Amino acid sequence: MTDTLTTSVLGTGIMGAAIARNLARAGHTVRVWNRTRAKAEPLAADGAHVADTPAEAVRGADVVLTMVHDGPAALDVMRRAGARPGTAWVQSTTAGIDAVGELAALAREQQLVFFDAPVLGTRQPAEEGQLVVLAAGPSGSRDVVTPVFEAIGSRTVWTGEDGAEASATRLKLVANSWVLAVTNAAGEALALAKGLGVEPQRFFDIISGGPLDMGYLHAKARAILEDRLTPPSFAVTTAAKDAELIVQEGKACGVRLDVAEAGARRFNRAAEQGHSAEDMAAAYFASFEETPRR
Repeated sequence: MTDTLTTSVLGTGIMGAAIARNLARAGHTVRVWNRTRAKAEPLAADGAHVADTPAEAVRGADVVLTMVHDGPAALDVMRRAGARPGTAWVQSTTAGIDAVGELAALAREQQLVFFDAPVLGTRQPAEEGQLVVLAAGPSGSRDVVTPVFEAIGSRTVWTGEDGAEASATRLKLVANSWVLAVTNAAGEALALAKGLGVEPQRFFDIISGGPLDMGYLHAKARAILEDRLTPPSFAVTTAAKDAELIVQEGKACGVRLDVAEAGARRFNRAAEQGHSAEDMAAAYFASFEETPRR
């Protein structure tokens, strides 16, 4: 297998568009499709072929990568695509464990080589090709997808041999539960500071350099305090979907996730307030009945 591949990216939102660009920069032939074509068209300037249908996008592809909203959307688009037998399918949508099983079943039906491969990272690491790829799939076919993972990520963490077992997705859900909880905690701390009349910098000063300090807190706090919530690194609506998925998976395995459940409500409330397309840090506004003055 040559290191230069024909790769199809189905779904060109925040993550999919960045992935497609990095694949093109790495010298791969890239074909893209998005449900709303206008979101895919800017990728033509990066050398990608913009297809009108999923079937057109996957024609002649060595690897198909799906990065759509959720598991049902991935199932629908791959049914419509009808990729040729033997094609490697890199499934990077954050989906539930049962959903990954359904996707793997479709792969078996269509004789595709299935990789459960969600990624860790938001807009900036995606654009810089610094995602962490969590992947599960047959070792005998990994050389086919390795050039793709190398183009989009800083490292690949292999979690298992069988993508149908969703071992990569399981790890992604655990990681996302932490990211979403920290995002909401940062917003609530700033909201409480505002309510109590505490200058946020005083909070940052007392935790500076200690175990409670973290770069992620400062990044999300700056986004809120400096009104830099667009373009989003990770949108409120996507965060709400992931939070609800995490709660569902917890219930399925007998684990009560009170923080994740409350977090899902906060994200949904922020979306209802008009912040759905903003960065997930905008969950900050869910702490107020009315949009606060900064």
